Amino acid sequence: MFSFLKFLFNPDWFTFSIGGDGGGGSTPSAVTQTALSYAPEVQPLVNRVLEESAGLAQQQYRPYEYQRIAGFDPMQLQAQQATANLAVSPYVNPSAQMAGGAGAAGLAGVYNPSLLAGGSFTDPGMAQSYMSPYMQNVVDISKREAQRQADIARTQRGFQAARAGAFGGSRQAIMEAEAQRNLAQQMGDIQARGGQAAYEQAAQQFQSEQARRLQASQLGLQSALQSAQQLGQLGQLQFGQAKDIVGLQAAAGAERQALQQKKLSQDYEDFLRQQQFPYQQAQFIMEMARGMPMQSTKQLYEAPPSLGAQIGGLASIYAGTRAAQGLPIFKNGGLMGLGLHKMTES
Repeated sequence: MFSFLKFLFNPDWFTFSIGGDGGGGSTPSAVTQTALSYAPEVQPLVNRVLEESAGLAQQQYRPYEYQRIAGFDPMQLQAQQATANLAVSPYVNPSAQMAGGAGAAGLAGVYNPSLLAGGSFTDPGMAQSYMSPYMQNVVDISKREAQRQADIARTQRGFQAARAGAFGGSRQAIMEAEAQRNLAQQMGDIQARGGQAAYEQAAQQFQSEQARRLQASQLGLQSALQSAQQLGQLGQLQFGQAKDIVGLQAAAGAERQALQQKKLSQDYEDFLRQQQFPYQQAQFIMEMARGMPMQSTKQLYEAPPSLGAQIGGLASIYAGTRAAQGLPIFKNGGLMGLGLHKMTES
């Protein structure tokens, strides 16, 4: 791996070849290669980065082993349970029953008010129950006074008859009979007027009492309706307060969950940055190294001569040497001392 990276990042592969060939597509006679490389003082740093990069590339994948998603906050769980437990207020059913009962009683009182007094005034014994127990005493007093006045009148009639010499006669008897009839009628009238007055007073008392009972009943119905309304309002208030409490708990729990989630997300981002830090450092050093000056090296490579050219060259050198020494060069058509024969055309 290190060799591959060194090859990949080493600029030595930047070479340029300049040369010619012998014509006809044969092997070039000379090649000039130009190599670019880092300066000697930079190359150790590049090598170290390559070694570290190779080590990083061989590391195994490291999964994140901690929590990334924030669970429900305890207040959220409490709000969820409270939401599940929410129900109709216990005041609703009693208020409905009370309102229904008051309405039914109110309707009955409106259409049949006599029921409130326990019966009708004309029922047997109803009028007597409302009459004053002292009514007859008052009547008797009136009767006694009428009787006293009748007795006085009778005495006066007796005196008058005696002076006239008619006492005990038929005329006196007729006058006494008429007086008794008038007295009896007067007594009856007194009794009737007393009874009528007592009846009227009883009727008035009955009506007053009935009115009071009706008013009391209506007040009771109104009170029952008001109580039912108050219970209903209390139930609504209780339910609304419970719902508001649940909402506040849920909102507070959501805020705490969001804060916890932010912390977990920040931890995960920190983990990713820690994982990328060595690679970023290596990349930073390589970027710095690429901006540093580089040096070029040129080298000329010449192709070796062919075997015939080498032999020809040696033969020329040898012939020149023998000629300088005054020695013969060729013998029997061949080069002396080399065993080479001059080639002739056939």
